[in-house]
Amino acid sequence: MKRVKMLAAAAAIVAMACGSAMATPSTTYWTPMTLDIQSYKVAHIGIDNYFSLNKSANSGETVALPTDIGLTIGVLPFEKIQMEVGVDANYPTSDPYSFNAKIGAPEDVLFKYSPALQVGIFGVGTKSKVTDLNVVYGVIGKTIPLLGRVSVGPYVGNKVALGGTDDVGFMVAIDHSFFPTKDAAGNEYNKVVLAADYASGKNYIGAGGVGVYYFFTKDIALLTGPVWFNEKALNGSWKWTTQLDINLPSF
Repeated sequence: MKRVKMLAAAAAIVAMACGSAMATPSTTYWTPMTLDIQSYKVAHIGIDNYFSLNKSANSGETVALPTDIGLTIGVLPFEKIQMEVGVDANYPTSDPYSFNAKIGAPEDVLFKYSPALQVGIFGVGTKSKVTDLNVVYGVIGKTIPLLGRVSVGPYVGNKVALGGTDDVGFMVAIDHSFFPTKDAAGNEYNKVVLAADYASGKNYIGAGGVGVYYFFTKDIALLTGPVWFNEKALNGSWKWTTQLDINLPSF
């Protein structure tokens, strides 16, 4: 799976009166904790929405996060080292743009049975102490037979922009694919992927969720499911998310 969002081109939170939204690199669900990095010259467009199902507009609580429109592209033509860069726009906000990047090695390329290893940054915003989350994170991940793809890693960010009390934490994610198929050109992909992840910390990015991807083709997918937040004072109650992901090969 290759994601931009969102789940992050990579991922940032934009603080504002109506809430915050994650601007993202490749992601699993809510976090950039994934084994994926965009392939060379493959561009990814993501459109992510987060909205309440149990709150009215006049409830006084954050009922929706800004819509995240993101673009990510792979920029290194190597097998053992890959890199992606991305930009996201979060609307409606007064400072909508943020940037992200990630570099790393896929599974099994450094040595036999080696895990995926990555380091990245997201939430590089344009307004000091508001959108410049500057979250640096690491990823170690591996595909485990029968279980799926598992990844985990630490993060540290700008405490002022992150809000809450924590600027250090960890992220963990898992996804499992079902119903393998082929398209007319013989390309293999899975029709359904179950995904879940979690970010610790009482701040804007502290949250977790579980949902289902449905792949219409190998390059077009729709994700949906709930997200729960660690700090309701920042993001409000749980939200439902819909995320449209589209790859544009040979961009």
